[in-house]
Amino acid sequence: MPDLLIELFSEEIPARMQAQASADLKTLVTDGLVEAGLTYASAAAFATPCRLTLHLEGLTDRSRPVREERKGPKVGAPAQALDGFLRSTGLTVEQLESREDKKGAFYVAVIDKPGREAADIVAEVLERTIRTFPWPKSMRWGNGSLRWVRPLQAILCILTGDDGAEVVPVTVDHITSGNVTRGHRFMAPDAFSLTSFEDYEAKLMRARVMLRPEARADAIWAEATSQAFATGLEVVEDRALLAEVAGLVEWPVVLTGRIDDRFLALPPEVLQTSMRAHQKFFSVRNPKSGRIERFVTVANIEAADGGETILTGNQRVLSARLSDAQFFYDNDLAVAQAGMQPWLDGLSAVTFHNKLGSQRDRIDRIAALAREIAPSVGADPDQAFEAAQIAKADLRSEMVGEFPELQGLMGRYYAAAAGRAPEVAAAAEEHWKPMGPSDAVPVAPVSVAVALADKLDTLTGFWAIDEKPTGSKDPFALRRAALGVIRLVLENDLTLKIKSILEDQYINTIISTVEAGLGSILLGESDGDENWMLGAYNVYDSQYVKMTSDEVKSFVVAGDVTLQPTIGDNGYRPERIRNKEAIANDLLSFFHDRLKVYLKDQGIRHDVIDACIAMPGNDDLTLLVKRARALQATLQTDDGINLLQGFKRANNILTQAEAKDGVEYSYGAELKFAEAPEEKDLFAALDAAEEQIAPAMRSEDFGAAMAAMAALRGPIDAFFTAVQVNADSQILRRNRLNLLSRIRTICLSVADLTRIEG
Repeated sequence: MPDLLIELFSEEIPARMQAQASADLKTLVTDGLVEAGLTYASAAAFATPCRLTLHLEGLTDRSRPVREERKGPKVGAPAQALDGFLRSTGLTVEQLESREDKKGAFYVAVIDKPGREAADIVAEVLERTIRTFPWPKSMRWGNGSLRWVRPLQAILCILTGDDGAEVVPVTVDHITSGNVTRGHRFMAPDAFSLTSFEDYEAKLMRARVMLRPEARADAIWAEATSQAFATGLEVVEDRALLAEVAGLVEWPVVLTGRIDDRFLALPPEVLQTSMRAHQKFFSVRNPKSGRIERFVTVANIEAADGGETILTGNQRVLSARLSDAQFFYDNDLAVAQAGMQPWLDGLSAVTFHNKLGSQRDRIDRIAALAREIAPSVGADPDQAFEAAQIAKADLRSEMVGEFPELQGLMGRYYAAAAGRAPEVAAAAEEHWKPMGPSDAVPVAPVSVAVALADKLDTLTGFWAIDEKPTGSKDPFALRRAALGVIRLVLENDLTLKIKSILEDQYINTIISTVEAGLGSILLGESDGDENWMLGAYNVYDSQYVKMTSDEVKSFVVAGDVTLQPTIGDNGYRPERIRNKEAIANDLLSFFHDRLKVYLKDQGIRHDVIDACIAMPGNDDLTLLVKRARALQATLQTDDGINLLQGFKRANNILTQAEAKDGVEYSYGAELKFAEAPEEKDLFAALDAAEEQIAPAMRSEDFGAAMAAMAALRGPIDAFFTAVQVNADSQILRRNRLNLLSRIRTICLSVADLTRIEG
């Protein structure tokens, strides 16, 4: 079985496209070969800045012959039907077979497809792959029709078997395949021929090309850390940058340079971000001081002077870049030390959303909410309010304007420079978190208060204007915000009644938008004759009506109001403001959906979560999760499983009896009517369980409550074994049904077990 080697040689492929391109080459070629009837033992794809390479081992040298049978029209069918069938098969009437089934005789076309040589199939598949390659961006050059990410210069395609290497002839526009490639464009540009993949990789290495991306990355990291260690420093780990730089060079040469002393006072994050974004430099840190003192750059050539010229040029460009950063930082410090007021005023001109106002409007809402939340998270209300007021001020700074990824972090530096308390400065950075599932959650109380307020305001705002996520679309990252709230609450073990917070914040959002002139409030419905408008603009008589916040709030709370967010060409189009409880319930359901996803990743079953969500107090997420964990732990025991079966049996019997009799059996069973010992034992067991479950639930000790409930397993099993519920005596029957009602009531006081599957 031969091996296949393909190389597509071109001008530089952008580093960000190389990994996907090599994967696409592998997929397109292997899928095409398999579809054509070839198999292979293994496949590996590689990428460098100038080439995409694919190596297949153990390729079959010929596809198998295939016999295909196609059922045609009935014998005697109209000529048009038969002619169409003959055209699709390429056969004549004489070549068709006639067969019969229970519906009569019909034609069958038997088509024999002979096997094909591997070289012919490879040529066909490779040409199709090249012409249809899915580059994110591509270009066409010259007079040909081929589009490629950069001009394609050569195609190498050989099959290597026991009798040597064979060139697979492929022609794409003006390019014809061969068995020749080139090495490093500067250090070894001459062409050389190949006979196998091993020959290819070895000759490339001698020609100053490291074929494997992971080998280039390992070489860069090893040399960079070695050079840093020799000077008592360490390289700041950056895997994304390492992968990118490995895609920029075919022969990595690591060089270490110095940063001018005048820039060392810049925050290390500024130095690192500037060097990474503009120069693709690695930062080298002093582990004792935490300062960034040097940089590592990776050249693509072994210079005669050992890289001195390269370093001199890089340091000159870097100094220019860092001079800009120093200028931004100095200007920002001056504003921060003067109180940040220009930034805060400037946020009024930054639109957050055309229906929700500016960033300044939003900050006012967040600050008020942070003050309200603060006592519940152990934060000082005044500090939480202060932190929220300045948390987004750095969005107007010059440094964040240049490097948006530094938002929050620069806010911390500037807040500290302004003399703010450390807790306030930390909140400026941490209130954005968590940004994703792997991001750390703030634990400092002030930061937690502002982070919660920020995310809860975002969610209530977009719910107020009915901009909710739909399907896979979530343009405002509301799912991420909800997950952020969940993680903040759970990982800090907070007790928050989220529903009441959502209701209040919804009202505050409506008031804020009205006061900002983004809408009006209409009392009642428009009848075409008069509209009683309150708020920013009265459409009926074109008069501006000003109300105080308390007046507006009193009407919003009443519920019978309509929000008029815009005035269209055809007059006013009111939108009903939904009742605050409806908004809160809808948003709480959204939180519960996100919580299911979050807990599913931790092994909590969805039906267990549903059983707990159905209970009162489900807006306390910490309480809800504690209940779910305790229930799942109980259901993983034999007692828990058997108790669930006993509960469902009791519930089914009781439900059927209530439906049949038209009454509710919930009036309390009496011990004096109990006959069997098992029946009396169940009374005692239920009494004992109630005495344990009630205080455990009040103290939120769900583990103890579940344990007490699981202890009912034995008495319930014994009762159903020994006692006939639907006895002939109506007195006994009613008493036993009321006893089942006690079982149901006790079990449902812990969780809604009717939602548990199985």
